[in-house]
Amino acid sequence: MKILVGLKRVVDYTVRVQVKPDGSGVAIDGVKMSVNPFDEIALEEALRLREAGKADEVVVMSIGQQSSMQQIDTGLAMGANRGILIKSEGPVQSLTAARAFAKIVEKEQPGLVILGKQAIDDDSNQTAQMLAALLDRPQATFASKVEVEGNVAKVTREVDVGLETLEVDLPAVISVDLRLNTPRFIKLPDIMKAKSKPRETLELSSLGIESGDHLQVTNYAPPAKRQKGVMVKDVPELIAALKGKGLL
Repeated sequence: MKILVGLKRVVDYTVRVQVKPDGSGVAIDGVKMSVNPFDEIALEEALRLREAGKADEVVVMSIGQQSSMQQIDTGLAMGANRGILIKSEGPVQSLTAARAFAKIVEKEQPGLVILGKQAIDDDSNQTAQMLAALLDRPQATFASKVEVEGNVAKVTREVDVGLETLEVDLPAVISVDLRLNTPRFIKLPDIMKAKSKPRETLELSSLGIESGDHLQVTNYAPPAKRQKGVMVKDVPELIAALKGKGLL
């Protein structure tokens, strides 16, 4: 079985994001960029399934500018077999990304597509669901445990009231949550080995996809600054302060 994993290039989660002075976007010049953390977990799970003998090949894919090849390289260093970059100069929204994934799925015919449940830059949480709908394949989202036996994947997923277990027939689409695993550390020999692994670059337009992006971001703004807290001596003073603000 072949597994396809999506990797998105995002500002590293340790970086304090800054909005450009003119409000036109997020400042990324000189900022550390990394693989979306949820996608890194998705890749780790795919590699573990391959190591357990449940899959033969892991292919990583990213959509974006040529700079996204850096994230493909990271995926190859983690242990993926091949990388595919779909080049697009402009921002790609969820539906267009799902359409691009669908084209690659038609070409590669993976038994399993594993994606992060969302990206930390836009938090859309849509691509996996849209992809499953476009492919007319079973889906399991927010996976915290994945087990594959034959042509069936047993997925434990996190829901508001606790845990839910689903069984989906393969081929299928799975999106993963944070508690699924801890991604492995990349060692220098792995980085060197990754340099010889095959990479493929395709233009988004060559897939015959027209942008389905109908949303236009007009302005970015940082969150409002929190007001300074007020110290009180005791509970009666706290109650009096809350009453004074009309909260009690």
